Amino acid sequence: MKNPYLPHYNNHSGWNALLPARTAATEPQGPRAFDFIVIGAGFTGLSAARRLAQLAPEKSVLLLEGSVIGEGSSSRNSGFMSTFPRSGIAKDPAQDDLLGRMQIRVYEQGLQWLKHTLQEHRIECDWDENSGKYNASATPAGKASLLSGIDKNNRLGIDSEVLSQDQLAQRLGTRYYDFGYYTRNNVFVQPAAMHRGLADTLPENVTLLEETFANRIAGSAGRYTVSTSKGDFSAGQLVIANNAFARKLGFLKDRLIAIYTYAGLTPALSDEQAAALGPARQWGLLPAHRLGTTLRKVSGNRFMVRSAYSYESERSVAAYTTMLTHYYKRRFPQMASHEFEFVWGGTTALTRNGGVFFGKLADGIYGSLGCNGSGVLRGTVNGRLLAELMLDHRSEALDAVLGLGGPSWLPPEPLRALGVKSAIFYQGIRASAER
Repeated sequence: MKNPYLPHYNNHSGWNALLPARTAATEPQGPRAFDFIVIGAGFTGLSAARRLAQLAPEKSVLLLEGSVIGEGSSSRNSGFMSTFPRSGIAKDPAQDDLLGRMQIRVYEQGLQWLKHTLQEHRIECDWDENSGKYNASATPAGKASLLSGIDKNNRLGIDSEVLSQDQLAQRLGTRYYDFGYYTRNNVFVQPAAMHRGLADTLPENVTLLEETFANRIAGSAGRYTVSTSKGDFSAGQLVIANNAFARKLGFLKDRLIAIYTYAGLTPALSDEQAAALGPARQWGLLPAHRLGTTLRKVSGNRFMVRSAYSYESERSVAAYTTMLTHYYKRRFPQMASHEFEFVWGGTTALTRNGGVFFGKLADGIYGSLGCNGSGVLRGTVNGRLLAELMLDHRSEALDAVLGLGGPSWLPPEPLRALGVKSAIFYQGIRASAER
C-alpha cells in the first residue's frame, strides 16, 4: 500500500546509484523535545535547518526526512541551478523586469552562500559553473518562444549567444534543433552528491532523522507536537518543507499539486561515443516548451534525458523507459546504443500561477512550498531566508522574496485532476517535436 505522506517511486535515483553506499540515520537517539522541527530534508529543509543552527547555535533543530537522503525528490532532478527569475509577477512589463533583476541578485547571493558551504565542508558534487546552458527549439512555435526569451534576457542584462542549426549541431552533435541560444547563468551539479554532502555536514545542533515521515501536527505556537512514524516530537516552532506533501498535514490543500517527471541516464560511454554528443565535456539543454525534453551531457561520459509529466502518481517503468528511449533516439540516431543504465521518476510541486508560498503558515509554523521545478537553487535560497525570517534577521533579500506573491487558488477534486490532466494532454500536443 502506498504511503500518502510520501512520493512513491518504482526505481532508485540514478544519481544516487552512482555514489558509494551511505548509512542512513534512521533511529531516534536522545531527546524528543527541540526548539525547531523542520519537516522535509530536501534542499529547502537542509538550508533552513543549517541556517537556524548557524543563527541560533544555542538552540536545537530536528530535521525529519520521510525517505533516505539521496533517494528523495531533491536527488532526482536534472542538476541545473539557474539564476533566471520567475516572470509574469507584475502586469506592467517594466515593473516585472525590475522584479526579475531583483530575483537574479537574490539567487546569485544564494548561489555564493551555497558554494561557500560546499567549499567549507569539502563536498564533492561535480560543481560546474563554466559550462552554461542551451535553450533550443525544433518548431516554429518554439523558435518564437525563444526569441521572446532572448528579448527578456536583454532587458534583464543576461547575455544570450544566438545559435543557428549548424552552430548547435557543431556543439551538441545533433541537427534536431533549428534555433537556440546559449547563456552562462547556470551551474551544474550532481544533485544526489550535493544533497548527501549537505545532509552529512550539518551543524552539531541539528539532528537528522531519516525514514521518518510526519503524519500529524497538534498544539499551538510555543508547543507543537509532531506525530511521526517513529513517535512524537515537540518544538516551539516548525518549518514545513515537504512541498506538495504539505497538503497531507493540512497546508495549502487548494494551492499545490504533485507532478511526476522522468529521467534516464546512460551507462558510461566510450570516448568516441561521447564525442558524438559534441566536443564539450558537459552541456545542458532546456526545451522551448515546458513539456519538452531536457538533455544533459554529464561529466564522466554519461548522457541524461528527462521528459514527460504525470499527475500525482508515477507511470510504469516500462512506459517511461520506452518514451525516454524514443526521445533520445530521434535526437541522436548516430549513437551505437540508446540504452539507459538507470531510469527513475521524481516529483515536483507545481502551482497554478508559478508562485511559491513563502512565509508564515500559522503562528509558529513557517513554510516554503511550491518549487515549480526550480527547487535546487530556489529551495536553497528560500530555506535560508525562511530561517532568517523566523529569527527576525531582516535583509534586502528577505524583503524581496516576501514581496513576490504566492500561489493562486486551485479548484477541488475531481475538477482539479480533470483540468491538470487535460492541460498535460493539450500542452503535450502543443509541444509536438519539442518533446
